[in-house]
Amino acid sequence: MTDTYDVHVQEKRHMLPDEWVDRWKDGRIGFHQDIVHELLKKYLEKILNGRKGIRFFFPLCGKAVDMKWLADLGHTVFGVDVSEIGIKAFFSEQNIPYTEEPVGTIPGAKLFKSTDGKIFLYNCNLYDFTSSVAGRFDGIWDRGSLVAINPSDRQRYAALIISLMDTDCRYLLDTFLYNPNLYSGPPFFVPDETVQDLFGEMCSIQLLDSVDALSEKQNNWGIDSLTEKVHLLTLKKSSS
Repeated sequence: MTDTYDVHVQEKRHMLPDEWVDRWKDGRIGFHQDIVHELLKKYLEKILNGRKGIRFFFPLCGKAVDMKWLADLGHTVFGVDVSEIGIKAFFSEQNIPYTEEPVGTIPGAKLFKSTDGKIFLYNCNLYDFTSSVAGRFDGIWDRGSLVAINPSDRQRYAALIISLMDTDCRYLLDTFLYNPNLYSGPPFFVPDETVQDLFGEMCSIQLLDSVDALSEKQNNWGIDSLTEKVHLLTLKKSSS
């Protein structure tokens, strides 16, 4: 598949945070995977780059099993999601004891953290989460986040992600290509040129893989092809 589809087709598609909360309440979470993502396992070392015990960030984390997998490997995991249901389900389903406390810098937000101090999940609007809350991160796994946010919010999203990247952060980004005339999303169509437009000024971008991802799960989308791509982004070094 090429990236030649009209990138503007889905621009007016807009979902409110409450709509995502309702999806969790209704169990409409087809985006969730019960196993660790194969592309994360395949390219984990691209993120680690020889490092041990790094700080990972999961934007729109939901109850991703990838978080426990990384914590079990000795890393510290931070995530943000608007759904308290999803966060609590993660700890319950993974049998991880946790505590709950308010986040002083974000009104109404809650922090759910594992008692072993390896996993910290923030229940709040993603755009209320800044580096002043939990610092910057060494690695980011973006599976189901950039492709889920409203296309009109992408510049804001990119600015947030870049602000959360530590100097040597390695950001693994998962995107989808399909014919956006056939399906309105989410997940949304994110071609390579969009990734370049959003991050190219501040980050070096390397395409690591491109795989055929069409399965029975997408039958009701009405699409005839689906390509999943994974990119590695690193901050460009300052010339100063």
